[in-house]
Amino acid sequence: MTESRLREEICRFGRSLFERGLTPGSSGNISVRCDDGGWLVTPTNASLGALDPAKLSRLAADGGLLSGDPPTKEVPLHSAIYQTRGGARAVVHLHSTHAVALSMLPEIDPRAALPPLTPYYLMKCGTTALLPYFRPGDPAVADAIRGLAGKYSSVLLANHGPVVAGDTLEAAVFAIEELEETAKLYLLLRGLNPRYLSPAQVADLSKTFGLELPEHRHED
Repeated sequence: MTESRLREEICRFGRSLFERGLTPGSSGNISVRCDDGGWLVTPTNASLGALDPAKLSRLAADGGLLSGDPPTKEVPLHSAIYQTRGGARAVVHLHSTHAVALSMLPEIDPRAALPPLTPYYLMKCGTTALLPYFRPGDPAVADAIRGLAGKYSSVLLANHGPVVAGDTLEAAVFAIEELEETAKLYLLLRGLNPRYLSPAQVADLSKTFGLELPEHRHED
């Protein structure tokens, strides 16, 4: 895909996410890796609902700004994901309501923030890690991401929001939408003793769709 088309796609998906209330105000950011190793990323203090393709930040492979407006303060977060997940071509970070709420609950397991509620959650998101709170833009979040050793494509930042990587921008957007809907399901079902997918069902999904899930069993 040409860089011009990538710019248009970032703006199109950003507007869709914003208009559906998945990231309010100037929150959230999107990046896409380019063929030369650099990347396009949404600017700082920009609403995903009103992005200008020409003003997107164009970064070099080392993260230096080449053109466009100053980039989001979350560049260290995006950079660490690209460094640790070699197949990642896009990263989406939102402040979606249900995922943020989930990140604040005391019972959440950092190794598996959500139980295996639905097949599409596992197929799109795999297992989701929960990282502790970091100030937005804190470079230390990059060390926390690197500590996950590339095992997770979806991550929750405590009291902040979800981050998802994908092999395309479309895949990353679809996955973060699935994560938000699964977080909503969890909150709706909390305390009702819902029926999760069994270990055998999870194993079948992993075998059929080639899922690489971190070794961890959710305790009911």
